[in-house]
Amino acid sequence: MPPRPAVLTKRTLDKDLDKITHAEDAAKHVLRRLVPPGLGLIFVGLAMLFAGVYVFDRPGAMLVIAAAALAGYMAMNIGANDVTNNVGAAVGARAMTMGQALVIAAIFEVLGATIAGGEVVKTISANIVDAVQVPPALLGWIMMAALMAAALWINLATWMNAPVSTTHAIVGAVIGAGISAVGPEPVNWQVMLEITASWVTSPLIGGLIAAGLLYLVKTLIIYRDDKVAAAQRWVPVLVAVMAGGFMAYMVLQLSPIGRFQPFTIILIGVGIGLVTWLAARPLILAQARELENRNSSLRVLFKLPLIGSAALLSFAHGANDVSNAVGPLSAIVHSVGIGGDAIGRPPLWVMLIGAFGISVGLLLFGPRLIRLVGEEITKLNPMRAYCVALSTAFTVIVASWLGLPVSTTHIAVGSVFGVGFFREWYTRHSKARIAYIRRKAESFDIDEPEEPNIHETRRRYLVRRSHFMTIIAAWIVTVPVSAALAAMIYWVMFALFV
Repeated sequence: MPPRPAVLTKRTLDKDLDKITHAEDAAKHVLRRLVPPGLGLIFVGLAMLFAGVYVFDRPGAMLVIAAAALAGYMAMNIGANDVTNNVGAAVGARAMTMGQALVIAAIFEVLGATIAGGEVVKTISANIVDAVQVPPALLGWIMMAALMAAALWINLATWMNAPVSTTHAIVGAVIGAGISAVGPEPVNWQVMLEITASWVTSPLIGGLIAAGLLYLVKTLIIYRDDKVAAAQRWVPVLVAVMAGGFMAYMVLQLSPIGRFQPFTIILIGVGIGLVTWLAARPLILAQARELENRNSSLRVLFKLPLIGSAALLSFAHGANDVSNAVGPLSAIVHSVGIGGDAIGRPPLWVMLIGAFGISVGLLLFGPRLIRLVGEEITKLNPMRAYCVALSTAFTVIVASWLGLPVSTTHIAVGSVFGVGFFREWYTRHSKARIAYIRRKAESFDIDEPEEPNIHETRRRYLVRRSHFMTIIAAWIVTVPVSAALAAMIYWVMFALFV
């Protein structure tokens, strides 16, 4: 008996259409994941073209163009890994959306890098390995190897969801490539000791400042009977401190050395702070007019200051960490005789590659680590996040002024841990908190528990120790791994091209 011919029923057609739809959805999902790397590759190509416009007819142009590509790649990795610390607290506190955070950070990163980033670039490009003691031809290959090694390590760390220090990576890579090329003599070990000391002390300082700010916020605002009235008094003061410190930093960074005396700069900062306080006070009063006497009202009042502090931190990060991408490129530019003195400020086009590369990396690859820093270490609200952001900003600003390439990852994460550990201590030992709870219990005529539930307190308030150990481990291995990788890459480059 012959087989019956296949009949195309409506049910069969629907199944076939469903299969086609699922295949299209899968293809779209795969292609969507390829869009960010594709756009990143386009930016690297544009960086090469941008550099070629300035150096195409100069000796050593091909080396500079290749270095520009590596600097753009390094800058994108900084944006993907390091810039997340600037806005993570604000996103974790839900003061701004992910999209708003990305746009604000990208804009202020570019401003900070182009306006105030030159001082730290000189530290990376000339002070770690003494450019005077290294032949210019070798210096260029040392910096090329350092750029490639640091960028590869940061790329791997970002893929592994580990917020490592990009400053650690580039400084370790410069040392590793330098030692493999000319030995340990040209390495400026005194500068290295100063930088290493700042790596150890900066997260401690950031954590202490953040804890101190949170103590003031809790004592002066949160545990007051009239929270809104206290916030009306003190939130404008906190905003004024932020604005005054930022303006003092700008005067220090942009004015010629010696033009302003320290006392004059302090007066400028105090004056700007006073003007900001006068402007912020009526705005906060108007905003607080309809608010109830609850902690949720404080979150509303701290929202705008938190956004401002995140913008300030992005500016400070751009000023400090652009050096990690364009410091080696600046040294290469000077080594081939383009750009004048090796210890001068880098050319503007070099700074622009780093500035826009950081923003591109943040926009394309930043959201994942933003969530880690802002939401998974400790619970943040706008008040705690403001303390984290302001503490980190001021620590980075001072370091950038001194020309020290500190790690914003260390400072920001140290501030988050400082807030978390302080909350643990404060919850158990604060007399102000205990007195506030007793007053509330008396006002509502309820019994106050004599012994708090210690297990519940630990569950709610302790910092996640697993993240603490992971981050510390990443910090420890970054310098030796990047140094060893840079040494191997230098040997390969030297064997192939020199």
